[in-house]
Amino acid sequence: MNTHALIQKIDAALPQTQCTRCGYDACLPYAQAIVLDNEAINRCPPGGDAGIQALAALTQQPIRALDPECGTHTLPTIAFIDEEHCIGCTLCIQACPVDAIVGANKKMHTVLSDRCTGCDLCLEPCPVDCITMVPGPTEWTIHLANQARDHYNLRQERLSERHGESLSAAARVLANKPKVSAQADSSSHRSATIADVLAKARARRQSS
Repeated sequence: MNTHALIQKIDAALPQTQCTRCGYDACLPYAQAIVLDNEAINRCPPGGDAGIQALAALTQQPIRALDPECGTHTLPTIAFIDEEHCIGCTLCIQACPVDAIVGANKKMHTVLSDRCTGCDLCLEPCPVDCITMVPGPTEWTIHLANQARDHYNLRQERLSERHGESLSAAARVLANKPKVSAQADSSSHRSATIADVLAKARARRQSS
């Protein structure tokens, strides 16, 4: 089997959650690293033991326990946004690798549950902690993985066309970046506005 074909087979065996827990920007770069750089095959928590076994068979490497530094295997989850406390900052939209979150600047956001891969990359950027992970599909199927890959690739193509970026953390940050209003040209005014919005959002949460 040639190198390209092996990379494609390994990529097909990965769950396509694009969660970056393996230490790479997406599933395909991890597959490439396994083939080209002899990267370990036990760095994909979403794939679990079954994923490691599949990668071991493809690479003829021994089966190894999941690397605990990458996380633990859990049942599939999806993100849920508490819309009452969402401030419309768009940071979660920018972080989502598969365009599973919709909304607009200063408008309520929501998650498209049938697109969400449970990567949880939207959690950390949220300034008001209004996103939680809830139980998702009963199992992560090949169909869901293929769908997630397609959504990820479409997003990368769009980012490349708009910003000349692809397959990188920078690309995710640039996605759907809102236009900066003229009022926000002043950095001091922008900082004050953001602080005021966050303070109000936290106050709402404490009173609810």
